[in-house]
Amino acid sequence: MTDFLAPVEESIVEAPPPQRGGGVVRYLLTKIGGAIMSVLMVVVLGFFLFRVMPGDPLVTMTRGRPVSGAQLEKLRADFGFDKPILAQFWDYLVGLLHGDFGPSYAFNAPAGVIIGERIGPTLLLMGTATLLAAAFGLWMGVKTAWRRNGPLDRGSSGVALVFWSIPPWWLGVVLLMVLGGVFPSGGMQRPDSPTALIPHALDVAHHMVLPVITLVLVLYGQYQLVMRASLLEEMNSDYLTTARAKGLRDDLVRRRHALPNALLPATTLVFLHLGMVVSGAITVEAVYSWPGLGQLTAQALAAKDLPLLQGIFIVLVITVVIMNLIADLLLRVLDPRVRAS
Repeated sequence: MTDFLAPVEESIVEAPPPQRGGGVVRYLLTKIGGAIMSVLMVVVLGFFLFRVMPGDPLVTMTRGRPVSGAQLEKLRADFGFDKPILAQFWDYLVGLLHGDFGPSYAFNAPAGVIIGERIGPTLLLMGTATLLAAAFGLWMGVKTAWRRNGPLDRGSSGVALVFWSIPPWWLGVVLLMVLGGVFPSGGMQRPDSPTALIPHALDVAHHMVLPVITLVLVLYGQYQLVMRASLLEEMNSDYLTTARAKGLRDDLVRRRHALPNALLPATTLVFLHLGMVVSGAITVEAVYSWPGLGQLTAQALAAKDLPLLQGIFIVLVITVVIMNLIADLLLRVLDPRVRAS
């Protein structure tokens, strides 16, 4: 019997230890490679998708103006529409590598410059709303999970489901009718907004109240319900029973053991929402005339401004891919189960 087990014991003793560093590098390369491939696929898809949209962008651009056929042909040549589709695609890729999204038909300016001007207001609006919704939703999710099936749990969960189901634009219209006389109903600042830093910041914050409330109410329900469900699942785990058996107080078990593990799905959700920060406010910006990328997208769609639409599309995709990549890497750091896989 000993002779029979000898080869097995020898193989176990001489087996090399797992290469943790190589596993981390391989994981990073896989995730980064997948992110790059996703961006490339979206660039290709976006180019050809916008090219098959019905309508002629040059006709839309010159609508209401007396333009002859020769002038239309010259414009077509200036914008490269007279070239084969593959030649247009090659020119587009070369421009992207140099940071050039092409000229905007509707604004008569580089599309990249226009997008850069509109990113700030959208980041300010969506970033503020996401942080507030995450803080309040996660806090309420913990409270309702600890007091499950109580009045607070039933009431807040019902409210969260209702607001999660409401379209943001509809909620924005309702808030405009109810609070439009108290807070500004459109724009980011007054035409005569003061130039001094603090008065200008207060003016912008005053204009942000209604759109931020709209977005917080819509996003809050997701955080609250996800955090509640995750914490309830952790509270029934065996390792918490073991911790209680060792004499730890129930409140300490929840805060030190259950809560950190329950935050993992919520952390992923936060980064997913940050990835959608560019596109998440399109309808809300349209309702409140907020001068961000959402309103710019609506204007580009109405004008069939292909370079501007493609630029916004690429910025959105890159933001989503980067945030998903950060969420994957952070999840590997926070969750030992992912590190062991």
